Amino acid sequence: MRQSKRLRRSWHLIRSTINLALNGLRRHGVRGVIKRLPRYLVNRHIVLSLITSGAPTNFMAGGSIRSLILAHNEPWAPLPVYIDRRAPRTLTIVTDSVAAHSLFGGVGTALVVGALSAKRLGARLRLVTRSDATDPAVLGRILKAHKIDWDGETDFAHIPIGRDKPLSVGPEDTILTTSWWTTRAVLGSVDAAQILYLLQEDERMFYAHDDSRLRCAETLAEPNVRVIVNTQLLFDHLAEGADPLPRLRERGHWFDPAFPSFAQPTESRPRNGKWNFFFYARPNHPRNLFWRGLEVIDAAMRDGSLPSNEWNIHFVGNNIPDLKLPGDARPIVRANLSWSNYAELVSQMDLGLCLMDTPHPSYPPLDLAASGAVVVTNTHGPKTSLERWSRNIITAPPSIDGLCEALRRGAMLAQNAPLRMENYRSDHISRDWEASLRPALDRLLPPQELRKCS
Repeated sequence: MRQSKRLRRSWHLIRSTINLALNGLRRHGVRGVIKRLPRYLVNRHIVLSLITSGAPTNFMAGGSIRSLILAHNEPWAPLPVYIDRRAPRTLTIVTDSVAAHSLFGGVGTALVVGALSAKRLGARLRLVTRSDATDPAVLGRILKAHKIDWDGETDFAHIPIGRDKPLSVGPEDTILTTSWWTTRAVLGSVDAAQILYLLQEDERMFYAHDDSRLRCAETLAEPNVRVIVNTQLLFDHLAEGADPLPRLRERGHWFDPAFPSFAQPTESRPRNGKWNFFFYARPNHPRNLFWRGLEVIDAAMRDGSLPSNEWNIHFVGNNIPDLKLPGDARPIVRANLSWSNYAELVSQMDLGLCLMDTPHPSYPPLDLAASGAVVVTNTHGPKTSLERWSRNIITAPPSIDGLCEALRRGAMLAQNAPLRMENYRSDHISRDWEASLRPALDRLLPPQELRKCS
């Protein structure tokens, strides 16, 4: 009986550890989980104890309840800072990491929003990363790709979680946070009025109904934090959906992203005898519905909507498994692309399937449409149509039948060169970041802040 109880306790412990590691994989990838493994465990000796002895480890061993809580909360513990009243005014971006292969969508947008906010305030720009040190050249490359003219003073700092390496903060500084956990960490150190929270998803949807979701919801509801939201679609969901954020219309504003990086198409025709199909493949990001996408591609290739003799099938993302498609075809796997290589690839596509099971449209559908491709994506709540951006974006319910029918329509449109190009020329996708961000920055960077730096 005693051995049975010990085995059950060991199994529960192992299962909890696996769940924590899987959640980490979704957010940070394999390398990130390895680096952060101690922070995903309630006690950093658990795994070692299991491996060496096979015996269950008491969660309280070697520490008080207070030490357990502090260890669990370490990723969003107060950012170490000190007040420097003589430092020049600074706009600080706080994010997890900025790697050359992770500058798509949200990370790139954070750098753009930070640079244009600093430019508007006449402040220097500082990039703070928590997970990995940053190559300063990466910032320059992404701003250049997005047509952002930045020649101001720039600083970089790596402040690893769990280390007391303090950051200087001036009383007039603005700190741009990029997630609920970076926002929570900064809230523990500075006045909420100095924070501008870049919110690019309903982050509560990252979690089951657990402690992380609760802490995330509490952070999103902070009454004195300004919030700048990526897309009006997401903003309306957060302000008026089933679980609205309090006072969001008073303390927040939205912007629609811009897409200046992609080459303007000159024609629509098969390349090298085949059309090009793009699948946004991220199996470790559940909200991208990787498995539903595979089911739809399998069905579409079998029913003749995407015959392998007419279409090159590209899987673009990371952690993509080796697999065969119907007819013994194999996808062309494109993993961990640099921004320039990604933009070049997108400009060659004719049709895409990009799924996102949240209210945000996500970037790949807009990337493809901005390049002149046709793209199919799924509906979710208020996301019922993306025609306000482009008639080359087809939305459908996320059922297999619904998405297969949308792909059939999409393939026909992709091969209808005159109509596809007419839709491209009449789209409403912005190519100018400064114009896109101006209304939100007018609202969220108060006039008194602008007067201080004049």
